[in-house]
Amino acid sequence: MLEMTREDFEELVAEALDRIPQELTRLMDNVAVFVEDEPPAADPELLGLYEGTPLTERGEWYAGVLPDRITIYRGPTLRMCATREEVVHEAEVTVVHEIAHHFGIDDERLHALGYG
Repeated sequence: MLEMTREDFEELVAEALDRIPQELTRLMDNVAVFVEDEPPAADPELLGLYEGTPLTERGEWYAGVLPDRITIYRGPTLRMCATREEVVHEAEVTVVHEIAHHFGIDDERLHALGYG
């Protein structure tokens, strides 16, 4: 397994977020991004998770709710990557994948676009 501190991994996730075009980040609404070491025990290989209500499903009822949550998991990412460059790539793909869920894009479409 590749070794990387949590701080270094968090920096990679922040850099991946910075590479998202501003046209998209301006449209993101009420969402927070977190890094955790490990995913839930039920899905130990999970790289990222979006929890919330996608923008495409929000209606007039959507007010005063807690932010949506995007979590990127460090452990599974490091276990599947052999080099730092692979971690950088995988973190970016995972960040884009989870942000796409915030915009209402499903897994099938993401896989077709190469973000599976």
